[in-house]
Amino acid sequence: MPLIYAVAQRSGRSVISVALPAAGGLAIMHAVLPPHPGPVAAAGLLGASLGWVTVMGLVCGLPAWFVGSYLFGVKIGDRLNVPVPALASGAGASSGTTDATEEWTPDRARPSLGVTVCVIVLPVLLIMLHTFAGLVLDKGALRTALEFVGAPIIALTLATLLSIWMLGVRGGLSMAGIEKAASASLGPVALVLLVTGAGGVFGAVLEQSQAGDALADLMGSTALPAVVLAFLIAALLRVALGSKTVAIVTTAPIVAPLIREFDLSQPEIALVVVAVASGGTVLSHVNDSGFWLFNRYMDIDIRTTLKSWTLMETFLGLTAFAIAAALSGALALA
Repeated sequence: MPLIYAVAQRSGRSVISVALPAAGGLAIMHAVLPPHPGPVAAAGLLGASLGWVTVMGLVCGLPAWFVGSYLFGVKIGDRLNVPVPALASGAGASSGTTDATEEWTPDRARPSLGVTVCVIVLPVLLIMLHTFAGLVLDKGALRTALEFVGAPIIALTLATLLSIWMLGVRGGLSMAGIEKAASASLGPVALVLLVTGAGGVFGAVLEQSQAGDALADLMGSTALPAVVLAFLIAALLRVALGSKTVAIVTTAPIVAPLIREFDLSQPEIALVVVAVASGGTVLSHVNDSGFWLFNRYMDIDIRTTLKSWTLMETFLGLTAFAIAAALSGALALA
């Protein structure tokens, strides 16, 4: 997020114009590409090759990102003209942000790009090691060690400690300055955790009420093609439950009998996985933790979040699904 704020300030564009393409890239990767849990789980339930899922995910996901996130993000961002949040721009002196950075002087070298990227990417790489270790390694000490350091809490803790050392101690900050910087970050992070938890609780309530099962039974009785049925069921579950991963994992077993009945090839099954992921992406709203994460970090109201984040997620899902459906139709006719 600090990188997004910096780019927005230097370019003079609305922060939404920069944030939506960045967030959209992460969103579509999380939906359609292994080793993220949704596509990996759907591939396992549908019997799809992870290699083909990766290929089809890239084929459908990259154009979806360009159309649904980049082009849309730049256009809607310029229309909304959301400024850089006060907390990020240094105006939040009352929360301690200014005090936390007082020790940086023009004579003190700023962290290099390589160091900053290393701190940001480290937890992602560790979590990916955790995923791949469970897929390719047999049980043993190496697999256990990789799964331990790649657990999200451990990975993020290691990244935090590395950032304190690389950006704080080696960057020339005193322990008092590091403490002030850490304390200043607790306010916005705590608010994000609060609203994210509330969205998760709402989604769990809907899940326990079996709203998802009712929607699945209703759609499962139709005679639509597998790729279309997969998208529609996942989209309905996404709206009802809020969780992209839950929608994907719940939809996959429903469409699995169709795949067995029509004896689909591996490329076609991979496209069904992409369709499931696309349906699980659209229409993110107030029961989705990602909705509130974007809302709080951008410091915008709910109406603006619906106009930006929700529409972007919807365009991402619809574009990826349109490509998957077209390719599925072409393969069926071939």
